[in-house]
Amino acid sequence: LSRYCFVFALGYLTVCQITRVYIFDYGQYSADFSGPMMIITQKITSLAFEIHDGMFRKNEDLTPSQRCLAVRRMPSLLEYLSYNCNFMGILAGPLCSYKDYITFIEGRSYQLQQSEANGKEDTKYEQTDPSPNIAVAQKLLICGLSLLFHMTITKTLPVEYNIDDNFRATASWPVRFFYLYVSLMAARPKYYFAWTLADAINNAAGFGFRGYDKNGVTHWDLISNLRIQQIEFSTSFKMFLDNWNIQTALWLKRVCYERATFSPTIQTFILSAIWHGVYPGYYLTFLTGVLMTLAARAIRNNIRHYFIESPAVKLCYDIVTWMATQAAISYTVVPFVLLSVKPSFTFYSSCYFCLHIASILVLLVFPLKRTQKGSKKNESVQPVWSRKLEEERLLQKNNYSTTNNRFSQKEEVTCRYQALKQ
Repeated sequence: LSRYCFVFALGYLTVCQITRVYIFDYGQYSADFSGPMMIITQKITSLAFEIHDGMFRKNEDLTPSQRCLAVRRMPSLLEYLSYNCNFMGILAGPLCSYKDYITFIEGRSYQLQQSEANGKEDTKYEQTDPSPNIAVAQKLLICGLSLLFHMTITKTLPVEYNIDDNFRATASWPVRFFYLYVSLMAARPKYYFAWTLADAINNAAGFGFRGYDKNGVTHWDLISNLRIQQIEFSTSFKMFLDNWNIQTALWLKRVCYERATFSPTIQTFILSAIWHGVYPGYYLTFLTGVLMTLAARAIRNNIRHYFIESPAVKLCYDIVTWMATQAAISYTVVPFVLLSVKPSFTFYSSCYFCLHIASILVLLVFPLKRTQKGSKKNESVQPVWSRKLEEERLLQKNNYSTTNNRFSQKEEVTCRYQALKQ
C-alpha cells in the first residue's frame, strides 16, 4: 500500500505540475499551489512508508533510521490532517518526520535528558522550557540580509547573461566562469530567505528544538533545511549537497535510495527531478548531477589521501577543491534556473560540454569501487546527501540530548541521532 500511495501522490503532483507549466505559466517559475503540494507529497509518502515499516515489516529487516522513524499505530484522521496541513509548514515546509511532529504536539519535545557516559541521567537543564527567541531573531536577521541581497544584487547579475551572444563572443574563459559563479551565487539568497523563514516560523511556534549540547546551549535546527556557511565554502560536491535542502535530501534517501532495487543513485536523482516539476531544465540538471556526483566521489576516493598529510598541502588542496566544486555546482544548476531546453543547451554547447566530458574521463580513469548494496562497507557508493561523517555522528550522539518517545531512553539516544545525521 505504501508504494501505491507513493505512486498516486507523486502522480497527482506531476499532473498538477503539468497543468501549471503548460497551461498557466510556462517559461517562468512562480510560487503557487504546486509549492505547498510538493511539501504535502513529501509528508504523505514519508508517513506511508513509516507506517509500512512500523506495522507491516519485521523489526530486524529495518535499517536503524527506519526503525527509529517507524510508526507503530495507525494515526487518527485528526493526527493525519494535522501533520499534513499544519499552518507552520503548509507553504514552504520544511519536511519533518511524523514522530517528531507528534512529539511536539503532545508537548514531549522539551522532556529532554542529557545522557552521561556512565548511563546516568543528568536533569540539570530540565527546569525550564527552552526559549526560541534568540534562534528566531538570528534566523530573521539572515532572512532580512538574504532578501536585501536578492533585491539589490541578484537583479544586476542575471543567470541569463551567461548565454548572451555578445558576452559569449567577447568575454574570455576566466571571465565567463567567474561570472557564472557569481551569478549562480547571487541566485541562492532567495532560497536562503524562504527556507530560513520557514525554519524560523516553526521555531517561533516551539517546533524544531533538537536538544542541549554538553554546555547546556540550546539547538533549534531539528528541521533546518540548509547551512549557509558550509554551502558557500564547500570543498566537495558531497559537502554542498549535504547542506543544501537537507530535509528533501533525507526524504529522497528514505523513500527511494534505501528502497531501490537497482541503480539507487540514478533513481534518486530522477525522483528528485520529477518531484521538482516538469521543466526540462530540472532533468538536465539532475542527470548532469549524476555524472558530477560519481566523478567527484571517484576523485575524492582515489586522490584525496595524498593531500592530507601536510597542513600546507591540505590547505592548497582545499582551495583548489573549493574552486572546482563551485565551478561544478554552477555549471550543473544553470538548466535548473533557465528551465527550458534551448537556453540550457546553448549554455552547455558554449562551454563545449567540458565538465560532462571531464566527468566521463574521470570515471574511466578512476572507476568507482563496487560493493554489494546493503553491506556495511557500502559507504563509498551511497548518495552524497545520505550520510554524514561517522566521527561527527558519534560525537553529536554524545553531545546532544534526545526526545523521550515511547522507546526506552537508551534506544532513543541511538536511533534519533542516526536519523538526524544520516
